[in-house]
Amino acid sequence: MSTAGIQGITENDIANYLANTPGFFERHAELLASIQLTSPHGQRAVSLQERQMEMLRDKIKGMEMKVMEMIRHGQENVAIADRLHRFTRAIMLTGNPADLPGVLVNELMHQFMIPSAGIRVWGASPAFAALAFARPVSDDVKTFATSLMAPYCGPNTGFEAAQWMEDSAAMTSIALIPLRHGAAPQAFGLVVLGSPDPTRYSADMGTEFLMRIGEIASAGLSRLQAAG
Repeated sequence: MSTAGIQGITENDIANYLANTPGFFERHAELLASIQLTSPHGQRAVSLQERQMEMLRDKIKGMEMKVMEMIRHGQENVAIADRLHRFTRAIMLTGNPADLPGVLVNELMHQFMIPSAGIRVWGASPAFAALAFARPVSDDVKTFATSLMAPYCGPNTGFEAAQWMEDSAAMTSIALIPLRHGAAPQAFGLVVLGSPDPTRYSADMGTEFLMRIGEIASAGLSRLQAAG
């Protein structure tokens, strides 16, 4: 018997043949019952049908895990949206403009579980000059705030703004959020968030959410310039 045509057959050739010949196992049904494979969950031998069932169960389990992860992310997003809603609502319900900076800082810490926060606003009405948020800041801080096109996140390396927080020495990572009137290039204030966790605010984290916080805060604090 000549084997010249058989020696060149590869596993891929066999796989392609079976894939393109769906009637093969219908004509040789006894092969399905006789094929024995090693189970991935042990060294025992299982039939082809059992192996297919195990593969299907593993696939379903993987899909269930993905669905659970999607649900978890969805729940987290809803929770964040609820906190942002409560933060925005608190600012809108604050009738006295002088109370706004304090409400803003307290709500940020409460709603988003931020260990420490601080704020400074410059250019506000003279009626607020004696309040903590209107204390003078250096020209360097004003220039730095104006230069921020997005919030700064990273280690606390001795920023002047870090001193606005309680227990500032313990805050190893900070976020600095500039305050602006709409698209105005000049910043009129700066919010600082701090954490003793060095990874809470890192240079590689996304800043889109912090930008939204800054936009809401800026809109609310605009009343400080209009009042008085």
